[in-house]
Amino acid sequence: MGLKIAVAGKGGVGKTTVAGSLARLFGRDGLSVFAIDADPSMNLYKALGIPSETMKKITPISEMHDLVEERTGARPGSSGGVFILNPKVSDIPDRFKVTGPDNVQLLVMGTVTQPSGGCLCPSNSLVRALMSHLVLKRDEVVVLDMVAGIEHLGRGTAKAVDAMIIVVEPGSRSLDLAGRIKELAEGLGVKKLFIVGNKVSDDEEVKFLQKASKDLGLELLAMIPFDREIAKADLRDNAPLDFAPESEAMKQIIKIKKRLEQELA
Repeated sequence: MGLKIAVAGKGGVGKTTVAGSLARLFGRDGLSVFAIDADPSMNLYKALGIPSETMKKITPISEMHDLVEERTGARPGSSGGVFILNPKVSDIPDRFKVTGPDNVQLLVMGTVTQPSGGCLCPSNSLVRALMSHLVLKRDEVVVLDMVAGIEHLGRGTAKAVDAMIIVVEPGSRSLDLAGRIKELAEGLGVKKLFIVGNKVSDDEEVKFLQKASKDLGLELLAMIPFDREIAKADLRDNAPLDFAPESEAMKQIIKIKKRLEQELA
């Protein structure tokens, strides 16, 4: 089962909780799962239940300067020069993955910190090639926790993503960004786009998200209620799926997984 799911949204809306919990749920089905942290905040390990002590030992791929130089022919930070745009990456996932609960494999991409972060620099070249390999060549379920701009996805990679979930919270800023993510994803050729409402507190917010999803032309996959148990999990540095498996929020994320399986069958 080579299902590829990207999760995007504004910082703080809860997309990492959704991405990490989905990865764990697929893992519990006995599937081989890669969870890819492509967000600069690099917090996916928490949602997966990987200890902070383990995360401290992880170097993001974009910061492995020796590896970047070995594969691209140029060292990060060097000015000018020619480097390989499509470096060999097939061995990297299995060399640098970290195994978490439910046998989910985590790979931390990191971010490019050079002044022109979206440019074709050696680190970005390696990260994009790696993302393409994971989506196009691997047979596992791959869950991508994306930065809002989803710039790590190239056109060919995006076309191979089976679904993109845009996580939003009730509010105009979150929905404005969702509209921009939709335009970018459609321009890149993403096949299926869905929206998920998170931190929903009352009927007014339910109606707001129902109207917003219609205005955006996106199917509303689920609405996750505001749940104090999820906040408590974060306070105690626990994965939500471990701390509050029976919470209303987690029930909705389970619903998202089932809906995805139906939509992408």
